[in-house]
Amino acid sequence: MSISKEVVEKHGLTQIEFQKICELLKRAPNLLELGVFSAMWNEHCSYKSSKIHLKNLPTKGKVVVQGPGENAGVIDVGDNQAIVFKVESHNHPSFIEPYQGAATGVGGIMRDVFTMGARPIANLNSIHFGSPDHSKTKNLLNGVVQGIGGYGNCVGIPTVGGETHFDESYNGNILVNAMTVGLANKDKIFYSKASGIGKSVIYVGSKTGRDGIHGASMASAKFDNKAEEKKPTVQVGDPFTEKLLLEACLELMQDDSIISIQDMGAAGLTSSSVEMAAKGKLGIELNLEKVPCRELNMTPYEMMLSESQERMLIILNSGKESKAKKLFEKWNLDFAIIGKTTNTKNLTLKFNNKKVGEIPIDLLSNKAPLYNRKWSKTKLPKKNSKSKNLNKIKILDSLKRIISHPNICSKEWVWKQYDHTVMGDTIQKPGSDSGVVRIHKTNKGIASTIDTSADYCSAHPLTGGKQVVCESWRNLISVGAKPLAITNCLNFGNPEKQKNMGEFVECVNGIAEASKYLDYPVVSGNVSFYNETNEKSIKPTPAIGGVGLIKNIDKMITMNFKKKNSDIYVIGRTNGHLDQSIFAREILGEKKGPPPEINLFNEKNNGTTLLELIDKNLILSAHDISSGGLLIAIAEMCIKGKIGALIKKPKTLINPIEYFFSEDQSRYIVEINNDNVENITNILNKNSVFFEKIGNTQENNLFIQDELDLSIDEIEKLNNSWFRKYIN
Repeated sequence: MSISKEVVEKHGLTQIEFQKICELLKRAPNLLELGVFSAMWNEHCSYKSSKIHLKNLPTKGKVVVQGPGENAGVIDVGDNQAIVFKVESHNHPSFIEPYQGAATGVGGIMRDVFTMGARPIANLNSIHFGSPDHSKTKNLLNGVVQGIGGYGNCVGIPTVGGETHFDESYNGNILVNAMTVGLANKDKIFYSKASGIGKSVIYVGSKTGRDGIHGASMASAKFDNKAEEKKPTVQVGDPFTEKLLLEACLELMQDDSIISIQDMGAAGLTSSSVEMAAKGKLGIELNLEKVPCRELNMTPYEMMLSESQERMLIILNSGKESKAKKLFEKWNLDFAIIGKTTNTKNLTLKFNNKKVGEIPIDLLSNKAPLYNRKWSKTKLPKKNSKSKNLNKIKILDSLKRIISHPNICSKEWVWKQYDHTVMGDTIQKPGSDSGVVRIHKTNKGIASTIDTSADYCSAHPLTGGKQVVCESWRNLISVGAKPLAITNCLNFGNPEKQKNMGEFVECVNGIAEASKYLDYPVVSGNVSFYNETNEKSIKPTPAIGGVGLIKNIDKMITMNFKKKNSDIYVIGRTNGHLDQSIFAREILGEKKGPPPEINLFNEKNNGTTLLELIDKNLILSAHDISSGGLLIAIAEMCIKGKIGALIKKPKTLINPIEYFFSEDQSRYIVEINNDNVENITNILNKNSVFFEKIGNTQENNLFIQDELDLSIDEIEKLNNSWFRKYIN
């Protein structure tokens, strides 16, 4: 049959791209081949609009074992142990069908990690919803949280951290970013590169159905009012099968049976087979009638494009098939030899002994379009003139409003639906600066965090990109972990629009600049474009997942105040930057102005100095100062420790409002023993770190003379009340 213009567009390809396919093939593709091209050439799989800019990211370092290009990144944490981790988006599916979209997002990212030989030890997530008042928000929130919990809890992996944000820019396009951290032996990492000719290509896991067909293409398209019609493209997950697949794969990985292994994720059987062959510079031949199917009369087109979950593609060493078959049957999983590797360098598709498609692998992997799209630069906004009289604003009223703000308030309702202690190694649960899990049967801890700052990125993408890396860095340091590496999930609007493409380019440049300076390399990631509905784009929202190492968990630090009458210090200078802060938006009603300046020297110097203090057991508690400012950070430490604080009015030239609610960067609140003051100040002075004492811990109240006197119970009630009222 001839391929019509409408069919081409339905597959997410432009007419120019279709003409390129015809030229490369030297003929028109059939429908199956068109489907394969559409899967491999879409934005989600080919990175055709982002690849040239992602090359700017630093991906190498002393601890990096595997950088971007594999299922997940790998870093060395000593003792022949490696941490495998990645974050990915499942935004569009979660907006269409929140429970399954979020659930399969969690399932997919876990497979990316255990396909490399790592046992998942922690999950995290970054979820963003529209305005709380929007008609869809509450339903989407409920569905996504239940989906994340429903999948992760069933598989038995603790969810130890995350964030939940609300903003009207996500009204028509929510964000669901899922992250998994796994533990492997450094000398037993598995890769997706195929090798050897005539090796068996094995399909294992669940049967193939019609769910998820065109899922990758749908993820690379903008939405309109008919988004609900895309429900058939959303995958359906089965966490119990995932658990079986996890255990079966890890058992098979104990010997030398596996040459390569690849998760069937986006674009399913198409992407897994093409990527394995491309990396090995081989061909691959598939006999599609041998694919285990759960529905009758499935066509080769449906089999190749299905995104049914809980499936893997494995290339085995010769003679290992029988043993592997017994193993997967023991775990009650499908096992089928569906093809072989070849020397043709082609993807050859057969069905009932008839060749139904043949495409050179190189055309699918290396000849995809590569776009250097036009983009526009965002000028640094001018600072707002202080037209508002800050002296008329009460610190007490501001604290009450900000501590109960939807983006600041406690998200305990969310994370209490996640099992965060399963496996028995969680030593810092959600609601802290970073989640921490013990490496089983050792005294080492892995800290992980995930962060975004869409307001900063929207105001000035270059600064925002730097800031979100620094926020991740501070969250790890605040628990006493040395930051090692990051993964990123880059959520942006339509790259065909110069403004959106500019936001992406400058955020990536900011991420690259901060990562290089902090020696905090990017080892894996994901780009999610076309996050818009009816031409309205989300705010640029790069999510940074950070991982750090605590060599001795006895030195781990928490954010809760520990005892009465200890000193409270601020590390880092407060300059009073209110623009783009929660205070400016919610109290002043101002959304213009630049984000706070990022000084990478101060960021690195302040952070490494705090790590030195923690290592020398000089710090009782620590918390980074971020959204809401200094007073919000102190209030959070009071709530966590059930201990109050007596805070002095600042002796500075800036207004007390600016002092307490500004969001200047590179700052931490630390609690110290009075006996340690001399040692601590000597180290801070030696390293040229700015610091100041701002008060002491006390019995029950947070107190500032003539400004506020609130019991910790009152502050906690304010912090907890918004979410509970909203949900109920």
